[in-house]
Amino acid sequence: MNNAASDINDKISDDDIKRFETDGVVVIRGLFSDWVPALQSGVDSNMSQPGPFARFYTPEGESGHFFGDYCNWNRIDEYREFVTRSQLGAAASRLMRSKEVRFFHEHVLVKEPGTGERTPWHHDQPYYSIDGSQNVSFWIPLDPVAQSVCPEFIKGSHAWGKWYNPTRFTGQDWDREQEAENMEFIPDIEAARDDYEIVSWSLEPGDALAFNFLTIHGAPPNLSSDRRRGFSARVIGDDARWATRTGETSPPFPELHARLEHGASLESVDEFPLIFST
Repeated sequence: MNNAASDINDKISDDDIKRFETDGVVVIRGLFSDWVPALQSGVDSNMSQPGPFARFYTPEGESGHFFGDYCNWNRIDEYREFVTRSQLGAAASRLMRSKEVRFFHEHVLVKEPGTGERTPWHHDQPYYSIDGSQNVSFWIPLDPVAQSVCPEFIKGSHAWGKWYNPTRFTGQDWDREQEAENMEFIPDIEAARDDYEIVSWSLEPGDALAFNFLTIHGAPPNLSSDRRRGFSARVIGDDARWATRTGETSPPFPELHARLEHGASLESVDEFPLIFST
């Protein structure tokens, strides 16, 4: 367990915490700069040996390459080292105001130069088999990211009190029981961008976009001549509980669905290791 939090107060200010809570997203410069080479190496290994959940979103014959994969942290040394030895847990604890931090999963998304696919507008919570308001996803660029290709966020959308039906990154909605889940279909944000306060940034490797699981976000194509490798680390706090959904979840965790009841504590769930405690 990593309990080292010696300089996390210097890296994450009280204003950062307030912005995370009010806007649902905050950029923290240089938070994981020391881990960029290791994570770059890990992503290279991941792409050369994809896991069982890997997705290739660029249609055959189209330019570029949009790659995604998740839940490989136990088999890729660099990912495992980052999860267990970095200040990930301490940073999450401070942002979430949580005494304990559990690792949920990692998610890698790579858009090579000339990739025309955009990441559709969505928020993450409805995909997950986790309930709770203490959560944070860190999106860590492993290449310089111009604002024109940076993930975009709608400020304050985590506080709208709405859950939107999960959307596949190919654009199709998931088959979910909307009424049972109290969910709606997400509005056509791209067609009405001026109606929303959309934010994005220019980023350097090792910066971190920290956002709530309910914050609506998407990402433009990468029509630049540069790679856009992003490593996401998703963590959960004190109030996290197991959740049973009416349809599929992502990640699927079929073995956990077989043994956990809705609302179950995650205290003894090895799949979500404790990485920080105060």
